[in-house]
Amino acid sequence: MQPVCGNPKCILEFKKQQDQKKRKAETKQMREALYTYSTWLKKLQVVFNKYIRERDKAKGCISCGRSFSGKYDAGHFYSVGSHPELRFDEDNVHGQCVYCNQHKHGSIAEYSEGLEARIGVDRLKALRGRRGQNLKLSIPEIKEEIERYKQKIKEL
Repeated sequence: MQPVCGNPKCILEFKKQQDQKKRKAETKQMREALYTYSTWLKKLQVVFNKYIRERDKAKGCISCGRSFSGKYDAGHFYSVGSHPELRFDEDNVHGQCVYCNQHKHGSIAEYSEGLEARIGVDRLKALRGRRGQNLKLSIPEIKEEIERYKQKIKEL
């Protein structure tokens, strides 16, 4: 049940690999200890957006309906600046082509039509009802959400 043969070179190489893994884990832990709240939010945003793009890749742009080729965004119906409580709401964020999201400033009128068609009237009303609710995630909650979305990506 020993991990290496009795050769001293093998033992030293194995020890070196174990030490590198331990140092890497310690470095990651120290680095994470220095993260600010906004850094954690950015990390969650990256994973969340990746999930949205993966979820919607076959659906096409929510605003114009064009199929995705190359880069596309996770576009928010209610912007993060005006409605931060909906930043990570899956009903509020959908795959959107770069042109509609960035060059047409979200193409909100078309987004609204596409959103109603995609999630239905009831979920759209519920989304509107969630506006203004206070949502302040703690760092442990953010970490949980990061892991949850990583798992959801794997499941897709």
